[in-house]
Amino acid sequence: MGKTTKRKAAWQKRQTRVRKKVRGTSQRPRLCVYRSLSNIYAQVIDDTTGTTLAEASSMNKGIKRLKGNKGNVATAQKVGQSLAKRAKAKGISQVVFDRNGFLYHGRVKALAEAAREEGLEF
Repeated sequence: MGKTTKRKAAWQKRQTRVRKKVRGTSQRPRLCVYRSLSNIYAQVIDDTTGTTLAEASSMNKGIKRLKGNKGNVATAQKVGQSLAKRAKAKGISQVVFDRNGFLYHGRVKALAEAAREEGLEF
């Protein structure tokens, strides 16, 4: 087993451990965050129906046009703000936060705090 496969297996293990406890309902959907080296993605998911209610990422037009690196804390804050605005427009004010096996640190923390500042409760 190579180094990258061990790392991916450890991430998947953390992801399933978090996912056991965190479930989204129609009243309180799940805010799931995924970060890659160059981008960050977030979705609000209703697990009872398996549908995505709102999404935002650093690949969206408004954020993609900004200059600089898309895998940094400033971009994560913009993605969090954008996601919160889209969720509020759909009538979603409370969510359950799913860090998806990533540490609550850096870009993940910045996204969560920006979403809180825009009015999402979790």
